[in-house]
Amino acid sequence: MITVHTSPVCLMDRVPTTRVSASLPPPGTGTMAYRILDDHNQSTQSGTYKIRFDRLISHDITYVGIIQSARASGMQRFPVPYTLTNCHNSLCAVGGTINEDDHLFGLSAAEKYGGIYVPANQAVLHQYAREMMCTAGGMILGSDSHTRYGPLGVMGIGEGGPELVKQLLSHTYDLKAPEVVLVYLLNAPKPGVGPHDIALALCKALYDPGFVKNRILEFVGPGISALPMDFRLSLDVMTTETGCLSSIWETDEAVKEYYRWHGRERAYSPVTPAPGAVYHRMITLDLAQAEPMIALPFHPSKAYTIREMNEHAGDILRSLEQDGEEQCGIKLQLTDKVRQGRLLTDQGIIAGCAGGLYDHVREAAAVLAGASIGSGFFSLSIYPASMPVAVQLMDAGIQQQLIEGGAVFKPCFCGPCFGAGDVPAHNSFSIRHTTRNFPNREGSRPGEGQLAVVALMDARSIAATARNQGLLTAATEFDYRGKDVPAPPFNGSIYAHRVYQGFGMPEPERVLQYGPNIGDWPKIEPLGEDLLLRLASVIHDPVTTTDELIPSGETASYRSNPLKLAQFTLSRRDPQYVERAQEIRALEAKRRQGIIPAELESLQLEEGVSLESLHIGSLIFARKPGDGSAREQAVSCQRVLGGLANLAYEYATKRYRSNLINWGILPFTLDHTEDFKGQIGDWLYVPQIRSRLQAQEQRFPAKLRTPGGWTDITVSIGELTSEERDIICSGCLMNYYAAKNQECCYG
Repeated sequence: MITVHTSPVCLMDRVPTTRVSASLPPPGTGTMAYRILDDHNQSTQSGTYKIRFDRLISHDITYVGIIQSARASGMQRFPVPYTLTNCHNSLCAVGGTINEDDHLFGLSAAEKYGGIYVPANQAVLHQYAREMMCTAGGMILGSDSHTRYGPLGVMGIGEGGPELVKQLLSHTYDLKAPEVVLVYLLNAPKPGVGPHDIALALCKALYDPGFVKNRILEFVGPGISALPMDFRLSLDVMTTETGCLSSIWETDEAVKEYYRWHGRERAYSPVTPAPGAVYHRMITLDLAQAEPMIALPFHPSKAYTIREMNEHAGDILRSLEQDGEEQCGIKLQLTDKVRQGRLLTDQGIIAGCAGGLYDHVREAAAVLAGASIGSGFFSLSIYPASMPVAVQLMDAGIQQQLIEGGAVFKPCFCGPCFGAGDVPAHNSFSIRHTTRNFPNREGSRPGEGQLAVVALMDARSIAATARNQGLLTAATEFDYRGKDVPAPPFNGSIYAHRVYQGFGMPEPERVLQYGPNIGDWPKIEPLGEDLLLRLASVIHDPVTTTDELIPSGETASYRSNPLKLAQFTLSRRDPQYVERAQEIRALEAKRRQGIIPAELESLQLEEGVSLESLHIGSLIFARKPGDGSAREQAVSCQRVLGGLANLAYEYATKRYRSNLINWGILPFTLDHTEDFKGQIGDWLYVPQIRSRLQAQEQRFPAKLRTPGGWTDITVSIGELTSEERDIICSGCLMNYYAAKNQECCYG
């Protein structure tokens, strides 16, 4: 189904050829990706991009912190259309209005600075962007990792909040010219095969080898015409899970019709590669060979065909039990879920930007037609991607049909993707057409002895499984007709009546509305000359996700309060981290008072190191941290607790490394050949770090203090722009801009 080619590829007469002559232009030439990047580039330096985006979008777990940071850095108005959606933090806390306070802040900010505000439960952010924000040939930056709108001819990039702050201050998103990977689509998928099946196969083939990491995927080929728009959009949003930077698809009449359907035909223009476009590498994807898939915990790349899963259920589930015990410390009992030669699942969810689109819900209804999910424990919940989609499902009779079959419809909400809403029982097995299945993304709390698991599947096979009362079933096992109910017209009045459209009309006199849980950022000190770091956590897992660094579901209500949120840092993975970090921060506080604790004196640092030049902070070691969400809180929480550096063999994503830099945390790396021996409580001393950073150095001599004494090591920081070095030296992005603006950084 999937073949990869690692050498340059040329698209000649719309057919890729690997016989590339030396006379051809360099890779990237003629690609859609480079054309769009060039159109948005502010840099005059070859090979370097400084991008200004057309539009920005955030949800209610991230926009408060972004606006607070931008306001503290001197922002007076939103310079580009900035949409604030409310689809992550829209379940209000019992006993208070913590989340709703954030929404009031968001509306007041949209009024004050001239923004767009989408009230809670109107749409998940990516569906709103698809329906109302995209313009072919454009670029959108979102503070959510799944910011992907490639099939509409738009390059979407998901980054941490500080990158949006830069755009709000009319600065740029800086990167070296990324490599572009041709994804050449052939043929058409079989009936019963959906976009999640294709996406999971791609994740399985591409994620572990890092074949597309930080590259741009460019979808071309005759297979595109066989895919309806909702199919394309749902496949595209999952490219995030391959590790790529962004994606772009060539457009056609179906795309033009999509824009027209949503009343935005003028936003369409053809996007296609130039004749003879050259790519750095290629993936060939034969859609006809795709089978229904299931991605087991704890990553979308851990995928099997449903056929393989049922044939080898016992062995696969035993392996999953072992993974659960190793990663979460709790023993699952999953092998007893094998019934009649199939896995018995407990819950089905079809939701959000991946699953909650009209076509997928319609297909699920067609599979389930004339049957029910039964009266057993298995449940089926559906979250439409937007209210216009929900109304289309009502008008077409699809919602009623599914409700009569036992399904439950719920609001437009992203919760099932990160553990808020439909949290399954302990030891339950949930199958979901959502974007992610990292540990605890279903909302369980291992610290309290709870653990359930989430597997990813397509809506079609979830419906087939529901038809069999939870027994794992591929949709291809049913002969059904799912394309008989065309979508009713898109009802744009739903947004017209509720969405605040304030771009270009700021009201400077408007007072921001604060609730008691919204806090300013604490004061953050600039980087000292000599760095003394104590290891507060050591993680040797192959990959550490942002969900492990800062949990998702139960912390949502505190995302606007930096001090409260920081208390959850690493709470699932290393519950003692916060206490250790606070102890190290207390040492730094004493140093700033001129007090030298006996613990520091016993380290016997080299001569000439003064108390004034020393900067003490905490350090996290992880082999490959930062997979998953773009949210900056995975980093800012470390900084609030006094974290000054991460140490890794590599970083899972560009966005996590960028978050580290923007929060003044040094993104140190070790050579892959070096076996790091440090343990919790050990010290890392990096002398003259500030001077060496300013001198453009990339490798730094350091000393690791273990119980056996000092050992010389070398840490690297990789390529940094001059601005990134200045940000780190300033202590964080806010300090950097505040110094530039000669304004006070803190509220």
